[in-house]
Amino acid sequence: MSEFSLTEINERIARESAFVDDLKKALGQVIVGQEDLINRILIGLLANGHILLEGVPGLAKTLIVNTLAQLINTKFQRIQFTPDMLPADLLGTLIYNQKSSNFEIRKGPLFANIILADEINRSPAKVQSALLEAMQERQITIGDVTYKLDAPFLVLATQNPIDQEGTYPLPEAQVDRFMLKLKVDYPNIKDERGILKRMAITQQNNAVTSVIDIDQILKAQNVINDIYVDEKVEDYVLDLVFATRNPEKYNLSDLENLIEYGASPRATINLILAAKARAFLQHRGYITPEDIRYVGWDVLRHRIILTYEAEAEELTSEDILQRLFDSIEIP
Repeated sequence: MSEFSLTEINERIARESAFVDDLKKALGQVIVGQEDLINRILIGLLANGHILLEGVPGLAKTLIVNTLAQLINTKFQRIQFTPDMLPADLLGTLIYNQKSSNFEIRKGPLFANIILADEINRSPAKVQSALLEAMQERQITIGDVTYKLDAPFLVLATQNPIDQEGTYPLPEAQVDRFMLKLKVDYPNIKDERGILKRMAITQQNNAVTSVIDIDQILKAQNVINDIYVDEKVEDYVLDLVFATRNPEKYNLSDLENLIEYGASPRATINLILAAKARAFLQHRGYITPEDIRYVGWDVLRHRIILTYEAEAEELTSEDILQRLFDSIEIP
């Protein structure tokens, strides 16, 4: 445990996380429904982790991200990925200035705080890989000069699961760099009625004003590090991750021929970080097994590589995760 007692941590988290309610309320004035999606995007923001959003068009993914950027007064860039893009279209390039006879840096759209990489799988591997250094190292190299990106730096990438023609699947190395993979589903009929009433109006003004500043987000990211994690919760996380690698040791021998590769150590780290962020959203100074289960699907679903046998049986990583969460004992 840290230098603070659990009571002190709880009090500190309750105090530092007060702004979360204002942020959610402001988002709710623009976004109808999608509360679960909003919570998970906030988890990614607070845990300083990138997010992969998968869902059909028209589910307010862009609107949520754009609104969030305005509410925390950060620089937002939406990048539409296309097959003819080049890495320089993201990073920037060197431009020759004839007047000064020197090369000058022209920075690309990645020099922002919140990036929406729309339909990221529309671009080929050389463009996708251009994101890797920025996502992992929080820096961009143009020519022989390396630039540190301003914090916070969050990439939210979308991909359409139903349209695979003319797309380039993301390599496992890049997918693993996303803390969370979120499945965005259709709203229920009540929420869609609310969308109808609010959005079916021409020339409406959706302008929003910031309710918090960047410093509060950066401070929250630091405070989250002090949230208490019990050793039994750590054991639960390790059991979940290691069960994807050696299922037979956890009485899950039926999964042995279905999992080609289990979750990487990034999964272990991100399960704890995301659970801490979820506890912060709920104004708690400690995480519970329920926090792990809440974020577990989003952290693990893109980190389990299935065998051909599993694909032949039309199984998905979701089916594997269901077995894991049903079987691994909760502390």
